[in-house]
Parts: sequence; C-alpha cells; structure tokens
Amino acid sequence: MLQAEKINDAFEPAVRFLRDILFWDPLKTLGIDIGASVPFIVIWLIFGGIFFSVRMKFINFRGLKHAINLTMGKYDNPENKGEVSHFQALTTALSATVGLGNIAGVAIAISVGGPGATFWMIMAGLLGMTLKFSECTLGLKYRKIDRKGEVSGGPMYYLDFGLRKRKLKVLGKSLAILFAILIVGASFGGGNMLQSNQAFSQLAYIIPSLENFGFLTGVVLAFLVGLVIIGGIKSIARVTEKIVPFMAMVYTGAAIVIVILNITEIGNVFKLIVLGAFSPGALKGGFIGVLIMGFRRGTFSNEAGVGSASIAHSAARTNEPVSEGFVALLEPFIDTVVICTMTAMVLIFTGFHENPQGLEGAPLTAAAFGSVLKWFPYVLLIAVFLFAFSTMISWSYYGLKGFDYLLGDFIFRIFKTRRVSKTFYQLLFLFCIIIGASSQLDNVLDFSDMMILAPAFPNIIGLYILAPELKKDMDLYISKIKTGIIKKFK
Repeated sequence: MLQAEKINDAFEPAVRFLRDILFWDPLKTLGIDIGASVPFIVIWLIFGGIFFSVRMKFINFRGLKHAINLTMGKYDNPENKGEVSHFQALTTALSATVGLGNIAGVAIAISVGGPGATFWMIMAGLLGMTLKFSECTLGLKYRKIDRKGEVSGGPMYYLDFGLRKRKLKVLGKSLAILFAILIVGASFGGGNMLQSNQAFSQLAYIIPSLENFGFLTGVVLAFLVGLVIIGGIKSIARVTEKIVPFMAMVYTGAAIVIVILNITEIGNVFKLIVLGAFSPGALKGGFIGVLIMGFRRGTFSNEAGVGSASIAHSAARTNEPVSEGFVALLEPFIDTVVICTMTAMVLIFTGFHENPQGLEGAPLTAAAFGSVLKWFPYVLLIAVFLFAFSTMISWSYYGLKGFDYLLGDFIFRIFKTRRVSKTFYQLLFLFCIIIGASSQLDNVLDFSDMMILAPAFPNIIGLYILAPELKKDMDLYISKIKTGIIKKFK
C-alpha cells in the first residue's frame, strides 16, 4: 500500500482552500440560517442553467428532435472537417459523465434528501441541457485544427479567443489558464484516481479475498487505459461508441426489470418523489435542503456547466458549431433524467431509500438491486469497472488538452515535437490510476470530487459574456434548417 497519510497531509491545505471557495454559504455569511447549507457553486450552476434556458428560449425542449436526427447521422456531411462523428463525440462525452455518479451519487442524494431529491436531480438535468448546448457550441466554434487535422477545443479556447474578440483579452486569458489548470487537476483526480479507487473498492466488496490486490488492479487498469488513450481521440471514440451503449443498456435494463416487477406501485413512487421535493420535513433544511442535494448530485453526474464535454464535442466532424450544441444537449437528458431517475426508482421501489442497513454510495445501490435480482451485484461490479474505465479514457483526453494549452507550446519549442508533452501527461495519468487503486486517499478524493465542479466558475463567466453571440449563432442556424440551406444527407 502507498503512504496515503503523507499524500493526505500534502493535499490538505489545497482541499481546505478549494472547499472554502466552492462550498461557501453566502446566506450564512449574511446571517440568514435556513437550516441547510447552500453552497455557492450550486447556486452558481442553478442560476446559470436558468439564465441560459430562458436566454436560448428553452432550446433544451425545442431542440430534442433535431438533436436525435443529428446523432443518427442524418445531417452528416462527409466533407466536413473534424476527427469523429456526432455520435462518437456524444458517446465520448457521455462516457465521462455516465459513471459512478449514476450509481453512488444517486444513492447519496436519496439516502440524505429522501425521494424528493430525485425531482431536483431531474430539474438539474433539464436545465443542464441548455448549459451543455451553450458550452459545446462555443467549444466547436473556437476550436483549432492543426496541419495534421488534430483538433483542440473547449473552454480554454472560447474563453481566450472569444473574449479577446470582445476586447477582454486579459480577462479571457486569465479565465482560460484557470480553467486549464482546474481541468488538468480534475482529470488526475475525479476523472482518474476516484474512478480506479471506487472500482477496486467495489471489487473488494464483492470479492473480499482481493482486498490486498489494489496495486495489481491499478496496474491492470492502467495498462488497459493506456492501450486506448495512446491512439488519441479517434481511438477513444471507437471504444466509447461500443462501451457506452452496452453499459447503459445493461444497467437500465436491470432497472426496467425491477420497475416492471413493481409496476403497480409506480403511482406511489412518483407521489413520493413529487411530494418529497416540496415537503418541509424531507430534510433538516426542508425544501431548500432537498433542492440543493438534488442539484448538487445531478450536476456531479452530468457535469453540465463544467465545460469538460465541450473538449470532446470540439472534435466532431461538422462545420456548423450549433449542430454540435444540439447533440450535446442530449447528454444531461440521458445521464440524469433517464439513468439517474431509473436508479432512484429502484431505490424507492425496494425500500432502500430509507437505507435500513446504513450503507453508503454504490453498496446501497448494489443492495437495492440485489434484493430483487440476487445476481445483480456481480453485474454491477462489471458496470462499475466499465463506467470507471470509460470515464478514465475520456478524462485523459480532457486533461491532455488542458495540459497542452498550458505547456504544449513551451515544450514544443524545446523538443520540436508535441509527442513529448503528450507522452509525459499520459504516463503521469496512468501512474495516478495505480495510486488511486492502491490507496485510501480520503483527502485526495475529496479534492478530486470538488475539482469536477471547480471549472464551472471560469466557464460560466465566459458563457455569460458570450451569450449574445451564442444566441445570434443559434437563431441563424435554425433559420438555415427551416429554409433548407442546411439539408439532410440521409
């Protein structure tokens, strides 16, 4: 085992500093006590979701049909520039968000906030659809394509060059650098160590005799991840387009079986969800407490507003940035509105929302499924490994692009090739997989969890500034669809 205590001590000041910022409660600072914590970062994301949903005239609902058509390839022009298809970009981004948050995060929200937290997770998903639309449209619009056809995009570029167009060069560059630092940190932590740690924890929970084999498990995971990420976004996309639909079908398929077996109770379940969402006795903080818990776990699951997904979507083969925004809005719907809701319904159907065994996270979800399908904890183990694996390969790409933005040009000037910076980052990423699986890194994992949300701060500032430009681009694209300028190819 690695010296986890030393690593904890090294990270403790950073953990404390970031926690103080992200989970600062402005109401308590003003002397207002509502009986529940209202973290700044959750308020920031909620207002961002509401603002862009209204500003974009609820494109999250109006654009669903067109988003599905795009994902099915009906508008794919083979002559467009890019590295992956709309569907591959969607599955790559989904592979980073559909994961442990859908299994463990929902269980935490329900066990603490009751069934009512489900309602607010759904709301987080619906509002998050517009945030994903916004950030992924801009990510593709400001992407860079080098002479080899390799794409670099995401918040670093629209914060830098988008704000530069509006004569906010210093602010834009500062926000871009901050975002890049945070996305690299998140890739090592929440997108890596957290995943390998929790995957091994689930393995040891199901097969206790393997509890001392964390290092070996980490080495195996690192080897498998390395085989994929060395090939770049095209290799990642080829893997995720197969894994994501499979793991989603397996997981939701089992959930549907439980729903069907309890179909006569579905009315009572939705009653518990809706009434619990507004019940003053649902949590210590009442209505606000349940709302915050639902939104917090929902955002942890779908990462809307964080800006990470726009890095993957920037590589899509299209000359119409808005089209990729439409594809991206499907992510929070699939991840949170569908998959998280299915998990919540299973917990409620089986009575495990009351957490009679005092379990936490993934074990609580496993126990709920296992109470009906005795064999499911083993299937869940496979799902956890697939979720963790797919999340790691996607986040390796996000972190690499952030690292390249920060240091790529500097390293290139020294070695005259970008292969050096890419290899250095990837080796460091693979090493962190082994650390995560080998250690009980409580503070590091807390830090990782928070880092997933931290990029939302610089990202949404930029989105607010670029909102008029985004709205203009959206309206122009919709008019091209209506007039037939943009036509179907299938």
